[in-house]
Amino acid sequence: MNIKTLLSGIQKTSHTFDVTGLSLNTQNLQKGDIFVAIKGTQKHGSEFVQNAIDKGCIAILVEDKDIRCSVPSIRINHLSSYLSDLAQTFYKEAKNIKLIGVTGTNGKTSVSLFISQLLEALNVKTGVIGTLGISHSDQQTSNTTPDIFTIYKSLQDYSKKGIKIAVIEASSHALIQNRLSGLAFDQAIFTNLTQDHLDYHGTMEQYRKAKGKLFSNSKTQTVIINRDDENHSYFLNIAEDKLIKTFSIDDFSDYQHSEKGFICRLFNFVFELPLLGHFNLSNALAAFVSIKSLGYSDNLIIPKLAKLSPPSGRMQKLEKSNIWIDYAHTPDALSSALETLHLHYPESKLRVVFGCGGNRDKSKRKEMGKIASQLAHSIVLTNDNPRNEKPENIIADIITGIEKDNNTQVILDRKIAINTAITTLNEDEVLLIAGKGHETTQIIGSQVLPFSDIEIASDALI
Repeated sequence: MNIKTLLSGIQKTSHTFDVTGLSLNTQNLQKGDIFVAIKGTQKHGSEFVQNAIDKGCIAILVEDKDIRCSVPSIRINHLSSYLSDLAQTFYKEAKNIKLIGVTGTNGKTSVSLFISQLLEALNVKTGVIGTLGISHSDQQTSNTTPDIFTIYKSLQDYSKKGIKIAVIEASSHALIQNRLSGLAFDQAIFTNLTQDHLDYHGTMEQYRKAKGKLFSNSKTQTVIINRDDENHSYFLNIAEDKLIKTFSIDDFSDYQHSEKGFICRLFNFVFELPLLGHFNLSNALAAFVSIKSLGYSDNLIIPKLAKLSPPSGRMQKLEKSNIWIDYAHTPDALSSALETLHLHYPESKLRVVFGCGGNRDKSKRKEMGKIASQLAHSIVLTNDNPRNEKPENIIADIITGIEKDNNTQVILDRKIAINTAITTLNEDEVLLIAGKGHETTQIIGSQVLPFSDIEIASDALI
């Protein structure tokens, strides 16, 4: 696309070169792309101009400052407000994909994956954009919801590959930062709302308001809301002009714990749901209602619920062990994971390894310590992603919530903590390693180091 066409609705330019793509992040920038340099939450894109040029960008779009460099630099006032216009102009085929957005504190990844699994089982090619990356794509992202250009490019790639539906995890940060701007969602799904990200949003009310943007969006058609969550009426109210569907665990006429998960009765069907945790009953129902809202019948969907499998690092059991890996990094998620193991291993003692992230919501640390002390028999406190905080200070915050003597150990080195917990685990104990789940890196200071709870725990079992 010629630069004149790209900028035709924004401002005139004397340049005439062709553009192959748009990039806000040099990580995904390809030769011939335009690099868009705007102010981010931590740094300004102008700091990465030389890196963009080295990778082959053809020009720079920049706001609020002039840049002198070896490629054309075009200054556009209020450039940040035009990102959606640029994306819609360049990635025209993105609009061909039917979109399902999933938001909530917990369950976004599971619900997105379950919807994808069900659709694929119904022979509908589906893409997923979220915490586990971007399926069917070589695009890389470090965020639950990528930047706006990465999303639009991924959707256009999906369209070219014959993918009909994409499921997008909509984080509160992405909604506030307009990374989903201009997209028309066929469905918006609300899973739940519990404490998280208050370092960014300030209050639970602002956090909830951020999530609500997906439901108040005039382009959203159908909303699917978890009526078991105390905030459900808020989302119902702001979505009153949409087609509304709800779900609740009460929709199951009966369910009982089984070795693999639950024996469930839903309408006239009885089946085993191979997922642990009451939260997965809810997640599975969200996916069920989503698929049903697309026009599929109960008798086509429900038998396929019995074949669902959890995402990597979500209540993942290591083979031939009583060791579980889970991404739980919020108070509610940690509580749910521990309570789930209590239900399925009622005769066993629980040990938990966890920490809290640095430079993130500090108020949840004490609460997570309290939850661990109430539900676990022994605790190993360790590093999560300490980032630029002192690990000792993070641990000290967690300890303020520990209400009783739970045989609490502090082992800052996460690898040693995991190995110690596993090698000293008794036969009557179950171990939960919480906080990082699927992640394959650990952030310590400015370093991003290779690190996988799953690999380290698996190696310790050998």
